[in-house]
Amino acid sequence: MQQQPPHPQHPPQGDPSPYQPYPQQGQPSPQQYPGQEHTAQHHPAQHHSAQHHPVPSYPGQETPVAQPDPQPRKQRGGRNLQAAIGVGVGLGAVIIASLFVVKALFLFVVMAAVVVGVWELSSRLTERKEIKAPLVPLLAGSVAMLSTGYWAGVEWAAASLALTGLAVMVWRMAAPPENYLRDVTAGIFTAFYVPFLATFVAMMLAADDGPQRIVLFLIVTVCSDTGAYAVGYKFGRTKLAPTISPGKTREGLAGGVALSMLAGALLMQLIIDDGSWWQGLILGGCAAVTATLGDLGESMIKRDLGIKDMGTLLPGHGGIMDRLDSLLPTAPVVWLLLAAFVGS
Repeated sequence: MQQQPPHPQHPPQGDPSPYQPYPQQGQPSPQQYPGQEHTAQHHPAQHHSAQHHPVPSYPGQETPVAQPDPQPRKQRGGRNLQAAIGVGVGLGAVIIASLFVVKALFLFVVMAAVVVGVWELSSRLTERKEIKAPLVPLLAGSVAMLSTGYWAGVEWAAASLALTGLAVMVWRMAAPPENYLRDVTAGIFTAFYVPFLATFVAMMLAADDGPQRIVLFLIVTVCSDTGAYAVGYKFGRTKLAPTISPGKTREGLAGGVALSMLAGALLMQLIIDDGSWWQGLILGGCAAVTATLGDLGESMIKRDLGIKDMGTLLPGHGGIMDRLDSLLPTAPVVWLLLAAFVGS
C-alpha cells in the first residue's frame, strides 16, 4: 500500500515547523514556491494568537522593513526659539532707543516692567497658595521707589520701601484677620524683591554716564547666562543644584563667569569714564555669581508654587519676572562696584 503523505497540519519529524525555518534537504516546504523565500507557518492552534500574517515576497523584491516614526525635535525647555529671539531683539531695540534718545524714557520702561512683574508675582501667589498680597500699595510703592531712586538717591528709595511696607500692613487691615501675617509678609517680600532691587537700575541711570552703565550692567548679565548655557550644553557634567535647577552645571557656571569677566573688562575699559580693565574683571565675576543666584532663587519660588513660568506675556520667554530673575539681584552689586570704582 502506498504510504500517504503526512497531513500538513501535523508535520513529521524533520519537516519545517514554526521553530525550524528551513526544510531538510530533499523535503520541499508545501508553502514554498520556486524563487520565493520561505516564511514560517503558524500551527492552527496558534492561529488566534498570531498578530500578523506573513507577507510573501517575490523574486527581486525585498521585504519592506518598518521604520520607526521620526520624533519631533524638541527645543530646549520646550520654548519657541524663533519667538524667543524675536522678542529678545524687540526688547533690545526698545532699551537702546530709550537709553540713547531720551535717558528718562528708560526709567518708564523699567517702571512698566516692575509693575507687570509685581502683578505676575502677586497673581501667582494668589492662584497657587491663596496668598493675597495687597496689590494697590505695592504698585504705588513701586513707582515711588523708582522715582525717588532716580531723582533723589538711595536714602529716599529706602524710605519709600519702608513706607510701602507700612502701607501694605494698613491696607490688609480692611480684610478679616485670618492669614494677616502671611499676606503682609508676602507683600513686604514682593516690595523688596521686585521694585526695591530694580531701584538700583534707576540709580545707575541717574549718573552722568548712566546709559553706558546700564549697557555694562545688561551685557555682563546676559553674558553670564549665555556663557553658562553654551559651556554647560557642550561640556556640562557636574550638576550645580540638581534639586533646584537640574539643567545647571558647575562647568556652565565657570563658562558664565569667564565670559562675563571678559565682557566686563572690555566694557569697563572702553565705555566707562575712568574705568579700568581689572575693575571690569571683578565686576563681571561678581555679576555672574549674583545672576546665577538670582536664577536659582526664582527657580525655588516657581518650584514652591508648582509652575514653570511666572507668566505668558513674552512668547518664548514666559513672563516679565522670568527675564528679571538674574537682573534684579545683579543690579545692586553692579551699582555698588561702579560707585566704589568710578563714583556714583
